[in-house]
Amino acid sequence: MTNTPDKRPQRDDYARSAADNRQRREHIAGASIKRTPPDPVKLARRRMVLRWAKWVLPATALLLLSAIAIWPEVERLVSANQTTIRELSKVKIESGNLIGATYRGVDEHDRPFMITADVVHQATDSRLDLTDPVADILTQGGDWLMVRSEKGIYMQHAQILDLTGEVTLYRDDGLMMHTPIADVDVKRSIIASDSWVRAEGPFGVLDAQGFLLSQHEGIAQFRGPGRLILNDDRQNDATTGKKAS
Repeated sequence: MTNTPDKRPQRDDYARSAADNRQRREHIAGASIKRTPPDPVKLARRRMVLRWAKWVLPATALLLLSAIAIWPEVERLVSANQTTIRELSKVKIESGNLIGATYRGVDEHDRPFMITADVVHQATDSRLDLTDPVADILTQGGDWLMVRSEKGIYMQHAQILDLTGEVTLYRDDGLMMHTPIADVDVKRSIIASDSWVRAEGPFGVLDAQGFLLSQHEGIAQFRGPGRLILNDDRQNDATTGKKAS
């Protein structure tokens, strides 16, 4: 009878000696990483970071929520200012002159008025030299009055507008006047001139040597010598002429 070899798998570690196994365990134990507890300085730093995080993170979230809530209002304000920005873009400053200027205010009766000019030059603190000025005035009775000329001087503090060169006055009731010079008291809505004037309107035609118009009081005075041709007189002259022929 012959002995057959043992073909079962064999473990090498069982064949090691006790000293070899102990040496391997000491080597593995020495190679492992040992974690040491943090010192007091590191612990204090970590506590500070956690304390700041508890306040900073909620504050950041609240700030983001507030920005989302007020953004529509910011967008509305930006849209509302676009008109003002477009108006300002039309105003240009060239060589100390203001191009396309507009001045708005109210008179002593709280009625609005507006003065515009193609070119404005700041002569002094209260004096403005105007080129092609136009004054729009609203009277106490609700009528609209416009005065324009080639040149003008506006005294801001006194609210006096001196116009020269082809002064034209137009009122929405059909009255139109032409004169070489005119002084406009914007504060009291009074327009006066010591030069010749020609007035045309529904009443007829009037030529005079001067005038004074008080819009709020409804007074119109003309200084003679002058000439007045009423529309009724024109009709009467035309009828008389036909009968004579």
